[in-house]
Amino acid sequence: MGYRKVEFLIWVLSILCLVCLCVGFDPKDHYLIDCGSASDTTVGDRVFVSDKSGSKFLSTPQDVLASTNLKSITSSDDSPLYQTARIFTETSEYSFSIHKHGRIWIRLYFFPFVFNAYNMSSAKFAVSTESHVFLSQFSASSASVKEFSLNVTSDNLVITFTPLENSFAFLNAIEVVSIPDVLITDDARTVDTRQNFQGLFFQALETVARVNMGGPLVSFENDTLWRTWVPDQSFLVTKNGVKNVSNIAAVKYPQGGATPDIAPKTVYGTATAMNASNDPHNNYNVTWEFNVDPGFRYLVRFHFCDVESTAPNTLYFNVYVDSWNVAPDFDLTTASFNLLASAIYMDWVTVPAISNKLRVSIGPSTLADVDPNAILNGLEIMKMNNSMGSLSVADFVPPGSSSKKKVGAVVGVSIGAFVVMVLALLVFILCRRRKRMAAQGHSKTWIPLSINGNSHTMGSKYSTRTTTSIASSQGYRIPFIAVQEATNSFDESWVIGIGGFGKVYRGVLNDGTKVAVKRGNPRSQQGLAEFQTEIEMLSQFRHRHLVSLIGYCDEKNEMILIYEYMENGTLKSHLYGCGLPSLSWKQRLEICIGAARGLHYLHTGYAKAVIHRDVKSANILLDENLMSKVADFGLSKTGPEIDQTHVSTAVKGSFGYLDPEYFRRQQLTEKSDVYSFGVVLFEVICARPVIDPTLPREMVNLAEWAMKWQTKGQLEQIIDSNLVGKIRPDSLRKFGETAEKCLADFGVDRPSMGDVLWNLEYALQLQEAVIHGDPEENSTNVIGELSPQVNNFSNLDTTASAVEMSSVDDLSGVSMSRVFSQLVKSEGR
Repeated sequence: MGYRKVEFLIWVLSILCLVCLCVGFDPKDHYLIDCGSASDTTVGDRVFVSDKSGSKFLSTPQDVLASTNLKSITSSDDSPLYQTARIFTETSEYSFSIHKHGRIWIRLYFFPFVFNAYNMSSAKFAVSTESHVFLSQFSASSASVKEFSLNVTSDNLVITFTPLENSFAFLNAIEVVSIPDVLITDDARTVDTRQNFQGLFFQALETVARVNMGGPLVSFENDTLWRTWVPDQSFLVTKNGVKNVSNIAAVKYPQGGATPDIAPKTVYGTATAMNASNDPHNNYNVTWEFNVDPGFRYLVRFHFCDVESTAPNTLYFNVYVDSWNVAPDFDLTTASFNLLASAIYMDWVTVPAISNKLRVSIGPSTLADVDPNAILNGLEIMKMNNSMGSLSVADFVPPGSSSKKKVGAVVGVSIGAFVVMVLALLVFILCRRRKRMAAQGHSKTWIPLSINGNSHTMGSKYSTRTTTSIASSQGYRIPFIAVQEATNSFDESWVIGIGGFGKVYRGVLNDGTKVAVKRGNPRSQQGLAEFQTEIEMLSQFRHRHLVSLIGYCDEKNEMILIYEYMENGTLKSHLYGCGLPSLSWKQRLEICIGAARGLHYLHTGYAKAVIHRDVKSANILLDENLMSKVADFGLSKTGPEIDQTHVSTAVKGSFGYLDPEYFRRQQLTEKSDVYSFGVVLFEVICARPVIDPTLPREMVNLAEWAMKWQTKGQLEQIIDSNLVGKIRPDSLRKFGETAEKCLADFGVDRPSMGDVLWNLEYALQLQEAVIHGDPEENSTNVIGELSPQVNNFSNLDTTASAVEMSSVDDLSGVSMSRVFSQLVKSEGR
């Protein structure tokens, strides 16, 4: 009787597990819209709501709802979503409230039909968000679904449809749906060097192919994330020599491997394999070929599950992306946690594509006493956005561009791609040589800074000291239980941001201190480097314009950093995109001055200069009084030695802010931070994104566009409308000149951060100073009535060292009397 009870209990638990697997992911944000429909539409078990007039999602100047009487749209898809469409004759927007920051899917449904005077096959338009272009110069010729993946860090997502060339735009349906955090991580490696690819979190992705090898079509009804997986037959280069394998019931999802959200059992349970049974000495590869756009990188995800072998460690093979052997002598059993039929996947990032074809292959291993065989269960290929934030090979081209320019651009891209390939090959050869010399078996596992009280050397680029002083300091090392309590057990509703390192939670320590808790991804090599850098750096530096490190936690294989909480978030959020009240010109100047002080301290306040490398408005945080502090030092590096002019290093930074000289020469100096800060200055005065692909070509890059107006002496033409008439001309002129100098082509021509700081202080004084006869004459800030000390600036003690000055303020503190002396003496620095 006891045995039957146990058997019954196991049966119940099995049923519950199956139910849990069937339920799948529950997205926090789940918007399904049937565009142009007068009523809601049901597709399977999903309901697409109407966007009829008055819809809270849509903002469009004109309502044009189209419908067709066609009973069957195409031979392969008779979805009711294709029966209606919304037509946009002018720029229109869909706006969605985002309840959970993170990656989402955006699926756009297109089917062109004729409605009255609108032939949708002739429509030409662009689709974009604030930061990315999805489609540009787009025309639909048949039924299709365009699927994009985007990391959203704001509370609102706006998708814009822009008609081009006197045409119109249209859309049949749209989905905006949350994606599980584990679906896209920073664990991908590059095909050329096999090193971790950093920055995948921030990439926008477009699905190019999603293929079920050796199996049938898997429709969205059979996928927990509503994906469609197509058969692989049409992609096979040679269909002879392959066989289909199927054993869906055997598939297991091991802990640490794939999950049903990564891919369903119907994908892992089927495979395309080599058919070498007739001739065991066959030596050939099974190859699939896909159409791609040149110039882009691609994320290639392989899905593996050994549903063919009857014994472990019998299946070894090679895996190729184009000509790169990314997994030589791949042992599927070992990779699958020594279990047969265990679902796993691996991600690879390609070099920028040169041709319009991408090939993926599997082939036999060259190991002795191994039967020639290879299998692949599933494959996904996703295009990654380019440096302009675009996923479209066709950019916005202004009227009048000659064909010669276009040909020149193509030739330039081809030559550049060739150079990139040569460099990549050289890097690959060097890396292989280095790997041979290095000790084998390096672990990727995060090793805590201190275990049982013993400290490990961090290998810091700031010093050769160990972390003993940090680990032993109760003011820095915080127990995991305390961090857990502070964040309400890492409550997802307390997430205030997501970055390459991991999620950021708001929290409150038991003494009432408000904190921001950055919890790292233990599997991310990027996270380990950032963790070490931030602890080493922020534990040594204290400055009122640098975000303070409260502590860190390295228990339970965690990487957690705890910072002071900045009540007013990022400078970027106060400039555009979040609907916050506009900042006054004085507030903006004071914020810029504070950030400049923090950067000046980094550059001068230590034995070696520290270069931030990621200066941008999103990394300038504001406290409850709007005082600015520079944050996020994960990419920082020490500057050159005394006898050197630069540091040679791989290019890191953010698009739109990146120093072009650093990008070209891969030589880093403090002046790279100065360039990025110059972009921030223009961002502050124009209140628009630094890269906006939805604008005409000449306006896309803020730095280039603002510099054109600045050099013409007409910067006032493009400033934030909220500032019009509120900036004194002299203050605006000095501010513009300062930004212009920061953006000089060559670093030697740019000012130091100290000079930038002086000139910003000067611009603030020009703004606050009152000329006699001015309506604000009763102000005490009158140029003609400066203090006697200022008018007698020659009496100032100019022999004081920077260290002596810091005793009053800090190493970046600027004596106001010296600023006033510059006012009288000249026009600042």
